[in-house]
Amino acid sequence: MDLWDVLLLFGVGIISGIINTLAGGGSLLTLPVLIFLGLSPNVANATNRIGVFFNGVFAIRGYMSKGLQISKYSYWLGLAAFPGAFLGAILAAKIEGALFNKILAAAILVIVAYMLFGPKSFDHAGERTDRKTNAIGLVIFFFIGLYGGFIQAGVGYLIMAALSMVNRFSLLKTNAAKAVSVLIYTLASLIVFIYYGIINWELGIALAVGNSLGGWLTSRWSVGANERWIRYFVMITAIAFAIKLFFF
Repeated sequence: MDLWDVLLLFGVGIISGIINTLAGGGSLLTLPVLIFLGLSPNVANATNRIGVFFNGVFAIRGYMSKGLQISKYSYWLGLAAFPGAFLGAILAAKIEGALFNKILAAAILVIVAYMLFGPKSFDHAGERTDRKTNAIGLVIFFFIGLYGGFIQAGVGYLIMAALSMVNRFSLLKTNAAKAVSVLIYTLASLIVFIYYGIINWELGIALAVGNSLGGWLTSRWSVGANERWIRYFVMITAIAFAIKLFFF
């Protein structure tokens, strides 16, 4: 990989970090870019998790620097997703490349459809934190972890939908819980991918630096921010990537 590839991944990482912190869907961009740079799909999928992990670390630090308290439930959600992500990552490490590209293209189109026709706001009144509701959330997050461990792309919107519909969290609290839970279950994915030796560390670190910068900066000024403006950019770009992936 040459210097231009590294610089491209750094720039894409910044954009992805901003997108992931405000709403979700950064991997809809970074994962196809890694594949188009010549990485095999499973290596691209594994390498992408370096950026995802460090984006979570710096996003959480950014939220905490603004005085936001991370709830204990957010950590439990991450722990519930952890075993699912472990299983999903094993599947991702073994899947055939052409099939993965088509699954990724289909996943991108499904997530884009949700972005287009799903709820435009995740803010609700009347937060639910009773035991039954929290237990349902933990079960849902196991399956979110399974998807996240396998493919990651668009998982932020699944998390936001779950926390909005089940626990009725505010947008800010949802984003903070998303950052924590993704950070925790991404550890499971990284364990698997490191074991299989399929991470391109050079590009992964370049992506991680960009992700970290974008996540940290955005988390510091995203309090009260409206994520709608970013939807159209992600949707248009992701659709183009999905078409390319399907015929790649």
